[in-house]
Amino acid sequence: MTPNLDESHNAVWRLFLTTQALLLDRIEQELAEAELPPLTWYDVLWALESSPDRHLRLHELAEAIVLNRSNLTRLIDRLEAAGLVCRKSCPQDRRGAFAAITEEGLAMRQRMWQVYGVAIAKYFANYVSDAEVVVLSQVLIRIREGMRDEGSTG
Repeated sequence: MTPNLDESHNAVWRLFLTTQALLLDRIEQELAEAELPPLTWYDVLWALESSPDRHLRLHELAEAIVLNRSNLTRLIDRLEAAGLVCRKSCPQDRRGAFAAITEEGLAMRQRMWQVYGVAIAKYFANYVSDAEVVVLSQVLIRIREGMRDEGSTG
């Protein structure tokens, strides 16, 4: 199937990718300068903190942060070595395991947010009006839902 892209859609796609990469790079730089872990650590800690009972099965966590299972396993190993998460066995499935956030993980997520939240404001929110937030949210939700619909039909 030949893609049906006009030049304006193609240009905004490239702009989206470039802007996302610049934003993430700048945020990673801010975290590193504050001697904090990388953003993927924050994503895991936030997903665990905001889940019921502050733990998730590994496949649920992988879906929540959009990371493949093998990369997540290595990331959880690093977070566990740092004392920020722990693994718990699943009583319903002996082969299954939960990742759970520790008290140290909760504290680290808070420290990271102090830098991350400021960076979001500085590099993103300061450039987007309230009306643009509404439109951008609508567009991104529509794209996300379309991708989920595509995934369920194929």
